[in-house]
Amino acid sequence: MTDLAPALDLTQDVVSLTGALVDIESVSGNEKPLADAVERELRALGRFEVIRCGDAVLARTELGRDRRVVFAGHLDTVPVADNLPSRIEGDRIFGCGTSDMKAGDAVMLRLAATVPDPAYDLTFIFYDNEEVAAVKNGLGRIAREYRQWLYGELAIVMEPTGGALEAGCQGTMRARVNVSGTRAHAARAWLGDNAIHKLGDILTRLHAYAPQRHVIDGIEYREGLNAVRINGGVAGNVIPDEASVEVNFRYAPHRSASEAEAYFREFFDGYDIEITDHATAAKPALTDPVMQQFVQAVGSPVTAKYGWTDVSRFSAFKIPAINYGPGDPGLAHKPEESAQIALIEESEQVLRRYLTTPH
Repeated sequence: MTDLAPALDLTQDVVSLTGALVDIESVSGNEKPLADAVERELRALGRFEVIRCGDAVLARTELGRDRRVVFAGHLDTVPVADNLPSRIEGDRIFGCGTSDMKAGDAVMLRLAATVPDPAYDLTFIFYDNEEVAAVKNGLGRIAREYRQWLYGELAIVMEPTGGALEAGCQGTMRARVNVSGTRAHAARAWLGDNAIHKLGDILTRLHAYAPQRHVIDGIEYREGLNAVRINGGVAGNVIPDEASVEVNFRYAPHRSASEAEAYFREFFDGYDIEITDHATAAKPALTDPVMQQFVQAVGSPVTAKYGWTDVSRFSAFKIPAINYGPGDPGLAHKPEESAQIALIEESEQVLRRYLTTPH
């Protein structure tokens, strides 16, 4: 932390605080100024144990309550798209990161600053590098170095959900399906074996794939298996000897990581498979009594989370976790990214009621 950290007023209204967070640019890899500001303000409250882990800031109470609620929100954004500074127009606040997920961060900081006597012990985790490769993810680093900071009876990940509750998450696996051939001059193609032509069978299998649906804890998850990139070719006059299709498998949380990989390899039986990235799914945990109380307190519909989020990291430690945030997921990462003011205010009010009412 440096003395030059930007100023933040955690007691201002949550929409103004959202704007203040947005105006501190924090594209993945450049979270330090914002992390410095968050750390300084949380330490100044004097009610939290605060530690720093890279450009992640962790704060928790030790009040002796019989239940701990953990909040998690990432500080980074995708690259700015000529959408800074923030601005308010009509009923929305615009700017890079408003939805994903600085509105959620603002709610967390407001609660930390203005709920001095919560019914539960609280942990707040603000982390870096969520928008880039999983290997850089700050929450993953925390899970490795400060695992005990993730522990609680309930975890709330403030990813944008439009004020709804999105349970669990899909797993996501990326892999390259590789084929090989024999290089030759294109004028004498019969001397070669065109690797690109061999991709046809792979694409045919994908085209014929029927997405599966699975109901878990009463909510439906859909799976997807899609080609997302094709690589191959040497030059305009060369028969290529190598080619590949990159495939993304989005799978439901009834599958473990090993089961998902086994399904993928069986689907592409006979081909060379290279797994390039894998983040496991998270079960919805809706049968957990603490989760049921939270769902009832929020009063919003519960749907499946389509996509991967860091609820997976909590689920790996058997901690019930759910996605709930005021941002608009449909506008995340867009130049016109914005969040609805009423939903930001509602999220703060709902969580304030929950944290001040014993269940």
